[in-house]
Amino acid sequence: MSRAILAVIAATAVALAIVGAALSRPNTTPTLNGTDGPGFTIMLKHSGAPVKTLKAGTYKFVINDKSSFHGFSLDGPHGFAKDFTKITFVGTKTSVVNLKAGKYKYYCPNHESTMFAHFTVK
Repeated sequence: MSRAILAVIAATAVALAIVGAALSRPNTTPTLNGTDGPGFTIMLKHSGAPVKTLKAGTYKFVINDKSSFHGFSLDGPHGFAKDFTKITFVGTKTSVVNLKAGKYKYYCPNHESTMFAHFTVK
């Protein structure tokens, strides 16, 4: 084989290896799973455990709203506020959120005095 053909084959192999490595990288955005309802419960979990503390960074929130009279909202430092689901919505919504250091509260806007919990981002 000529050197030109060998160079093309080598370049193609390198390119395929780079593309393969990029495609095989796992998703590095951690997932937080939230639920509200069907009763008067609200929860946010990471890897199956209730969220108490997190490192600052980007997280994928997957919220499963199981009741038409509940919602799932998050308040945090410096006026941060995010309504993942609103009253009357039933289903699952996904959002990617960048959490900064501080204290956060997730709650049902319709029943905030009884359906809430806190976590801290460091």
